[in-house]
Amino acid sequence: MTNPTDLRTLKAFVAVAREGNVTRAAERLHLTQPAVTLQLKRLAADTGITLFRRTSAGLELTLEGALLAAKAEQVLAALVDFGQTAGHLATRLRGKLRIGTIIDPEFTRLGAFLKALVESGPGIETELRHGMSGDVPEGLRRNELDVGYFLGDIRDFDPVAGLSPDENLFHAKELARLTYLVVAPPSLAGFVRGQDWPDLAALPWIGTPPASVHNRLLGRVFGDLGVRQNVVASVDQEPSMLAMVRTGLGLSLCRESLALHEHQSNGLVIADRVQIETALSFVCLNARAKDPTIQFAYDAITRIWG
Repeated sequence: MTNPTDLRTLKAFVAVAREGNVTRAAERLHLTQPAVTLQLKRLAADTGITLFRRTSAGLELTLEGALLAAKAEQVLAALVDFGQTAGHLATRLRGKLRIGTIIDPEFTRLGAFLKALVESGPGIETELRHGMSGDVPEGLRRNELDVGYFLGDIRDFDPVAGLSPDENLFHAKELARLTYLVVAPPSLAGFVRGQDWPDLAALPWIGTPPASVHNRLLGRVFGDLGVRQNVVASVDQEPSMLAMVRTGLGLSLCRESLALHEHQSNGLVIADRVQIETALSFVCLNARAKDPTIQFAYDAITRIWG
């Protein structure tokens, strides 16, 4: 490659890689579709790489394109990091920290974390954005979040599998290991006890959106077994899932502490032969891990969780 790549070309490439569609990418960048197409053609010509392949759903990165997109993400994140670091230094680390929060604040020790953060960096203003676990890596990628809590394996959201820790898009600090159990209404007790995943898959389930950790955990289990989960209804909040289980509608995955509480308080049945282990982590973009404000956040979360 002889010609240097400018930032406008990198931004156009990353936008199309994220959206899988030139029109949507152009709208996001406030450019015309021909302008974005020209940037892609120029990058492909300069690198000698086929960046995308066309599918019925739009544009899909080739393997080489995905590797290049990961590097482009790092370059753009480094540029953002440079500007934010300069801004923090100019204002003595006075700024806003946008935090992605998930599930209940008691479980994530959110209050204690915010208190520790204020004590560490009194000039830092925090902004909380609550959502599902899968929303956090997307918020980090889009520069809508600085840090956030995450359930599951953050490597699932890296653009290319098999990267080394230094090459991963995200930096994660594991806070705790936790177990998810399957709960069912009492009416299905005879169909749940003593059953393994393939038998449970055929029973009615309360489903969740793709951004939910429940969806990712169960999707991997059933996908590996080659069986299909029988989803009869979908919700996006854990309390709603449990409420639907109580009404007798179907099964749900939930944290062990909640499953035990529901068993004791409301008589829900716990499947006794299956469980899923996962982790709660605190995450940011790898390229921004040394940002002073983010380092303050990691120092604070470490004091709370150890």
